[in-house]
Amino acid sequence: MVVIKYGGNAMKSLELRRAVAAEIAALRAEEEVVVVHGGGPVIEANLKARGIESHFVRGLRVTPPEAMDVTEQALTRLSKELAQDLGEAVGLSGRDATLLLGERLDPELGRVGRVTQVNADLLRALLGVGYTPVIACVAVDAQGAPLNVNADWAAAAVAGALEAPIVYLTDVDGVYRAYPDPQSLAPQLTRAETLEGIAAGWIAGGMIPKVEAALAALEAGSPSATIASGMRAGVLAAARSGAAGTRLVP
Repeated sequence: MVVIKYGGNAMKSLELRRAVAAEIAALRAEEEVVVVHGGGPVIEANLKARGIESHFVRGLRVTPPEAMDVTEQALTRLSKELAQDLGEAVGLSGRDATLLLGERLDPELGRVGRVTQVNADLLRALLGVGYTPVIACVAVDAQGAPLNVNADWAAAAVAGALEAPIVYLTDVDGVYRAYPDPQSLAPQLTRAETLEGIAAGWIAGGMIPKVEAALAALEAGSPSATIASGMRAGVLAAARSGAAGTRLVP
């Protein structure tokens, strides 16, 4: 089994999205797959169409109730479209059988939260009858109200609950020891090496939240977390074999 986190930036091209979906579908012939996806560009476009301005705090989208409604609609529709691209798949969100239970992070962020519990039994049941779960990064709180959760961290929680390896398909090739030198791409890093890289500064900027999510997956029970580019076709099989991206291990 493998969990694939599909980033919103890697879905900007419909052609590329369907090419990656074909790769995921091919991978299912070898092992069970669970997909968790984001959708930042789609959310942004839908908010703009409704005249709702976006604000960010510490990299997180402030999500008041009116923005939460649009966010949930956009992500839920996207999960259905991705499931349709895959075939033999089911688009889900945290509302389905309380798949993703969460809690709010900070009142100033509105309906932004984090996942505290995953209904792994639902995912195993779908996998058991041959369907691929495609999960939008919307959780529900204890009162059943929706929460906008970071897709990287939602995927980490899912991978941990299933004790499955995870592949983060994003907009970068992996972790560089000396960015942008392609020869410095690290094929594998331990948790200790990753923390050392953050402290030393060669893991910096937008790569820090990516590796922190990957480390969270390891902490939750995933045996490995690979960060690789989803911006071109053919990378998924290479990432699974260790020929692409950076694999983080405990």
